[in-house]
Amino acid sequence: MAQRYVRVKTAQGQTYYGLLQLTRSIQVLDAPPWLQGQPTDLELEPGSYQLLAPCAPSKIVAVGKNYIDHAAEMGTPVPQEPLLFLKPPTTVTSANQEIKFPPQSQRLDYEGELALVIGDRCVDCTPAEAQAKIWGYTIANDVTARDLQRKDGQWTRAKGFDTFCPLGPWIVRELSPGARLQTFLNDAAEPVQSTSIDRMVFPPEFLVSYISQVMTLLPGDVILTGTPKGVGPMQIGDRVRVEIEGIGHLENTVVTRSASVTM
Repeated sequence: MAQRYVRVKTAQGQTYYGLLQLTRSIQVLDAPPWLQGQPTDLELEPGSYQLLAPCAPSKIVAVGKNYIDHAAEMGTPVPQEPLLFLKPPTTVTSANQEIKFPPQSQRLDYEGELALVIGDRCVDCTPAEAQAKIWGYTIANDVTARDLQRKDGQWTRAKGFDTFCPLGPWIVRELSPGARLQTFLNDAAEPVQSTSIDRMVFPPEFLVSYISQVMTLLPGDVILTGTPKGVGPMQIGDRVRVEIEGIGHLENTVVTRSASVTM
């Protein structure tokens, strides 16, 4: 089994990066692993920590319509260049945490995706250079308020609510190019999304190179590589599980988000 790099919080409120062992204990690192974090003598026992999202990105750069079949189901052509948008870091939540359905929306969709974690500062990289900047891989759900996306004509609000980027549960260093991505709702045996990640229009190294020619990518930043066909709505109480072969699964439950009062 591939090494699984995690980020955790202890009962005392301390946050650590570490390696998840088969026993579910955590071997703590002295820094994020992409910053050459090394093992320490500290080990956290099972039950003594909470899994967080595996990184804390300065930004999340997402790619729209990066699978031909998804572009078709959205009724649009495949973009000639990667279609980029940003999700704020405050959208990030971890495995087994709640996705909060905001009162402003009537339609919340799941979008299972492969996420790339950047390991080194990346500016104006070629695709070959960009491949070396991808430190690892994790799973994401690019939650989208579909009605607000259509209403606004741009994607910031629809993609930007708190909890709209479940990420995790851990990072692996290597992934098969043909790994299968699948999304499941509740206890259904059949996935609502299923594809091989090598069916992307623009592959990971091209995406990182392209983005690096627009903005500087920093260690720990996250790239969402797009979702395949099969996107659909989630209801209050639904459990959505995104699986990627060679990584694991990311599961979250949808709950009501209370309206907030601003002064």
